[in-house]
Amino acid sequence: MTRLALATTTALTLALSPGWAVAQERTEFRVAWSIYVGWMPWGYLEESGIMDAWAERYGIDVEIVQINDYVESINLYTAGEFDGVSATNMDTLSIPAGSGVDTTALIVGDFSNGNDAVILKGEGGLADLAGMPVNLVELSVSHYLLARALESVGLEERDLAGVINTSDADMIAAFQTEDVQAVVTWNPLVSTIAESPEANILFTSADIPGEIIDMMVVNTEVLEANPDFGRALVGAWYELMAIMASDTPEGIAARTAMAEASGTDLAGYEAQLASTQMFWEAADAVAFVQSPELPETMVSVAEFLFERGILGEGAPSADFVGIEYPGGVVTGDPGNIRLRFDPSYMQMAADGAL
Repeated sequence: MTRLALATTTALTLALSPGWAVAQERTEFRVAWSIYVGWMPWGYLEESGIMDAWAERYGIDVEIVQINDYVESINLYTAGEFDGVSATNMDTLSIPAGSGVDTTALIVGDFSNGNDAVILKGEGGLADLAGMPVNLVELSVSHYLLARALESVGLEERDLAGVINTSDADMIAAFQTEDVQAVVTWNPLVSTIAESPEANILFTSADIPGEIIDMMVVNTEVLEANPDFGRALVGAWYELMAIMASDTPEGIAARTAMAEASGTDLAGYEAQLASTQMFWEAADAVAFVQSPELPETMVSVAEFLFERGILGEGAPSADFVGIEYPGGVVTGDPGNIRLRFDPSYMQMAADGAL
């Protein structure tokens, strides 16, 4: 998957385009998703009919659309072409929220717990990256992971011999070349590169648990005008989570279908799930969103985005975008809240109230 954070001018332009309309009560909704281990359930929800059943329960229609390009899916959401999209916390903050689209994290599905990794070719440790070029997808979660890895040993990006922007499509081949000494990337690429006898994994997202968060985010105004839209999405999601987490024939069939849809087999998909902290239970996701660590993480992410000039167009500081958490806690500008972590719908699922 291409979890690339680019608060592009395109996104801003789309956000302000005439196609973006003020939310009102309605019965038809569309959400977008792209390939990633933790988001494969969205495709299965559409194909299995589970989403249709929950939508019918609330008298609405929800279409789940796969978009091959991750950044494009977020741009389309930002432009108002979709009512929700699967996205990371970092990309949600930089693209729709940074572009002024008030967005709610409706479902916190998982966080990367080893799927992303800093990999050195040959022996050495993180400190040995000093003076060395590192290949990665610039401004992506890989870039963020590298910054956190360097920070853990007292280094900064300026201590490197540079960051070389490399497409995820080229990463495996790049690692095999003599010029490349270190890479940062994500699964399934990590698994493939790790098969090389030269691969030396130095740091993974498991070292910063809870910081690379995968979510389904929705337009806040649409959600407020149409709470049944939120209920249907959350209800369908947790019905499937219960199926996926089981070793029943139904659960195995669901995971197998998701594996095939993501270009691997059941064993490959389950290996990726093993390095993903899925919140199978709604109560666990609620507890995560209510934890005091989440605001700390988002402040760190906002600072990372601001330092690289991608926290919204012309953002004057890392506090430019306000982020709201449970209990009225706000980080950033309380007068410009554009990202909200609202666990209330997940709490309904935990309470069996959907």
